[in-house]
Amino acid sequence: MYIQKYQTFRKGDVIDYIEIPDGRYGARGLPRMKKKKPTKEQIAEINKQNKERRCRAYLMEYFRPGDTFATWTYRPSARPPDMKSALKDFQKSIRKVREEYKKRGYELFWIRNIEKGTRGAWHIHLAVNAIPGTAEILRKAWTKGGIYIETIRDSEKFGDDDMTRLAAYLTKDAKMGDKKDDGSREKPRLKESSYGHSRNMQLPPVRKRKLQHWKKEVKPKKGYYIARIWEGINPYTGFKYRRYTMIRIERRHDDEGSDLRHHHSGRSRRKRRKLRSCRGIHHPKGA
Repeated sequence: MYIQKYQTFRKGDVIDYIEIPDGRYGARGLPRMKKKKPTKEQIAEINKQNKERRCRAYLMEYFRPGDTFATWTYRPSARPPDMKSALKDFQKSIRKVREEYKKRGYELFWIRNIEKGTRGAWHIHLAVNAIPGTAEILRKAWTKGGIYIETIRDSEKFGDDDMTRLAAYLTKDAKMGDKKDDGSREKPRLKESSYGHSRNMQLPPVRKRKLQHWKKEVKPKKGYYIARIWEGINPYTGFKYRRYTMIRIERRHDDEGSDLRHHHSGRSRRKRRKLRSCRGIHHPKGA
């Protein structure tokens, strides 16, 4: 017996799957390694992967290839003394961005990573949903140094279909370096980092279904293609697992940037507050 977990993003344009054996029944027919206690390095690796996957889920649901990736840099004389000060700088600037979006009738979604390099330089990587005038809004909001702006799809570093490379880039930390082609990690290039995202992004639920057999080959649903697939063996349980992402060939929504779903609406905000209230969730005010 096996379990398939899946999340549907962008109203069905993207579907993310994971297939694993049901732990209650074992993994009949699959080779199993001897169960081992995870090492500190393995725990750090799985924590990093979980962080990347959650960031990727936010990106797939709320961002498009035509949305904006920016880097706010600090001039040497304006560098913050510590991460607490850098967070205040970010909060002050992103508040200005949010106000400008609101004036134009849009809701702002963002994901950021504040980074301090090993040589002492600071910068902030930031993904935001694009609207008319986004570049100018970001420039005016940041007064501590320069800014680099590009669209997600045009980046050589992370311009892929399923946001995997961008999620890895936005979740870099001081504990683990970038992943090499062979799967190993480089030495960390950061001394300190702080990852975060806007509080107005709710992820779709993870759904489950039981599978009777482990398919040797995954085939895409009609009208979809498989953007990426991983297969491996869990180092803790010794069981096989599989992850893959399907994307609709003819997408319902424009990939140039944010669609009408991102348009600011008092009614939609009231609906979200009501939903949070029903779930017993409270989000304090602030950036």
